[in-house]
Amino acid sequence: MTDLFDISGKVAVVTGGANGLGRMIAEGLVDAGATVYITSRKQADAEGAAEQMFARGRGRCIGLTADLSTPEAAADLARVVSEREPKVHILVNNAGRTWGAPLESFPDKAWPGVLAVNVQTPFTLVRELLPALRNAANADDPARIINIGSVAGAAAERLSAYSYAASKAAIHHLSKVLAADLASDSITVNALLPGYFPTQMTSHIRAEEEKLSELIERVPLGRLGSAADIAGACIFLASKAGAYVTGTQLSVDGGMLGCR
Repeated sequence: MTDLFDISGKVAVVTGGANGLGRMIAEGLVDAGATVYITSRKQADAEGAAEQMFARGRGRCIGLTADLSTPEAAADLARVVSEREPKVHILVNNAGRTWGAPLESFPDKAWPGVLAVNVQTPFTLVRELLPALRNAANADDPARIINIGSVAGAAAERLSAYSYAASKAAIHHLSKVLAADLASDSITVNALLPGYFPTQMTSHIRAEEEKLSELIERVPLGRLGSAADIAGACIFLASKAGAYVTGTQLSVDGGMLGCR
């Protein structure tokens, strides 16, 4: 069973891995023995988070600065990683952007940036890291691409985050298309659909007891997600246990989607 979930020695890239959900994922991968490259728009955040994870985990963590709001920045990140690592076993496209506003005042400018970060950048990273992913892949142990989606891209959550919800639906479908295209290269592609976790994105809900109680009542398992929940799902998909899983959407949401 230990070997079944072993990812020690693998090289992973987790975009947006210095904070929030990405930090939870990156910490789990480092603790499991992987070498993990994390990104953040701020150099101090990337380096500080990497130092903390490196100090506590079995694996290594390296912080890189990247503002993944343009395809050019994504290509630059892929070049930097590829110069250091000829093989990339795990790519977690986690970096994301959102925008919330009432429908009547939701601005047109809320679309291009959100779609760029949440959909185009993951595609560009996959394309540019293909040589390194192919170098790491074999039939028994494929390379893994894990795209972080959202329950908001699979169900009508009342968030007034229209471009965000649309972008997450898009990354779910893009994951299936890429899975079909890359299966012959022994590269799996799956989407994780997180529910509500204690991150910056939910801070406004968690700040008000009534709103938090209303949210938890909507979760069949009766709680927010934890770091172990999201990291465990990623380790499953990245390990031997998940080698035969591709083109799937795995909900990590306490039952919000599956129990409806």
